[in-house]
Amino acid sequence: MSDTALDTSGRMIKGWNPNDPEHWDSKIAWKTLWITTASLTIAFCTWYLVSAIAPRLNEIGFDLSSGQLYWLAAIPGLAGGLLRLCYMFLPPIVGTRKLVTITTFIMLLPMVGWYFAIQNPNTSFTVLMLLAFATGIGGGAFSGYMPSTGYFFPKSKSGTALGIQAGIGNFGVSLIQLAGPWIIGFAMLGTTFLPAQTTVDGGVMHLHNVAIFLVPWTILVGILAWTMLKDVPVQANFKEQFDIFSNKNTWILTLVYLMTFGAFSGFAAQFALLINNTYGNNSQFAGMEGLPQGVTFAFLGPLIGSATRVAFGPLCDRFGGALWTFVSGVGMTALTFCAIFFLTPSSPAEFWPFFWCMMGIFFFAGIGNAGTFKQMPMILPPRQAGGVIGWTAAIAAFGPFIVGMFLSVIAPVTFFIGCTVFFLICTVLVWIYYARPNAPFPG
Repeated sequence: MSDTALDTSGRMIKGWNPNDPEHWDSKIAWKTLWITTASLTIAFCTWYLVSAIAPRLNEIGFDLSSGQLYWLAAIPGLAGGLLRLCYMFLPPIVGTRKLVTITTFIMLLPMVGWYFAIQNPNTSFTVLMLLAFATGIGGGAFSGYMPSTGYFFPKSKSGTALGIQAGIGNFGVSLIQLAGPWIIGFAMLGTTFLPAQTTVDGGVMHLHNVAIFLVPWTILVGILAWTMLKDVPVQANFKEQFDIFSNKNTWILTLVYLMTFGAFSGFAAQFALLINNTYGNNSQFAGMEGLPQGVTFAFLGPLIGSATRVAFGPLCDRFGGALWTFVSGVGMTALTFCAIFFLTPSSPAEFWPFFWCMMGIFFFAGIGNAGTFKQMPMILPPRQAGGVIGWTAAIAAFGPFIVGMFLSVIAPVTFFIGCTVFFLICTVLVWIYYARPNAPFPG
């Protein structure tokens, strides 16, 4: 950051230093936050398109196994994680303006692709997998957007700013899953000329609406990003950014964020299918009346986790992120252990205890997501903090892939036992290094 006089007249801001009030412009910072957050919300909608579409595909004539459906919902996580490994290097190389603008317009491609694929039940599984991979651009964006936004705010406000951006961005998961069941009931955006999909029970739905309804907003946000965003003088090449891996906090925080956001993103992607296969029409209770439908409940967990992340940003600024990350780990470990007892149900009535355990996991994951992102700017220098935010976010983005992969090959009980052990280990690490009295790296 430069010590020269602050000059905000050009596309590149000169003299920017958010930790010095004389070299910081709060209006620019907050404008950047809101535009980038709007794009990030659309990005998460794009990333979770498949989770909103996959549970309904067999209803409109596709013939996919439960394993194939798990894989469809998992592959965006693989793509998102891989793309985040690229995006984490881009903020100081490309700059905020180009990064956000180009990414926003690229997200139109998977939207349009799924729009047409859904209309043909003979679309091959290979094509569906490629389109699922393409939605990963929405997941990858996070590792570029968050470090970029971090350049615009002082440390004292980083928890609030990053909590708002990540929390509202995460709301895109709920938005696509909440809007999906509603908008498939009618034609929209001048598409009345397209035939609705006929369901196996003789009904109709416009499932392609899920893929297309955000297109106008995506175009608008892309235009706003190009015309209104600016860049700050934080620059580094690829080689300079690799020094984050010599800091042991990078590795510890990677495990911790895999616990919090990895679980949030993974369970959010697979929650509808997990409900259907454990308690719904794909379970041993098939044929019974009143079984839960996964698409009805899928949006609630991400909504709770996203809202919690926003709400706890200011609390992390006030009390420190380490405390709340530790609270998150304790809560997630306990509730994941409790959920194990409801994964081999003998009655559909056990759904509600299972449901509330899962809602609790999403709640505490949201707390942990806010806590870890407060810790990183406090523990690490600015450039390294941005890199670590990008790296940890990249690894945690594999959550949907990890959860989907394991659920497709092992029993949910076994998977949840493994999660409980992993969460416990991460919680102990948080206590030892960050949260206990006289911890070596409080933050």
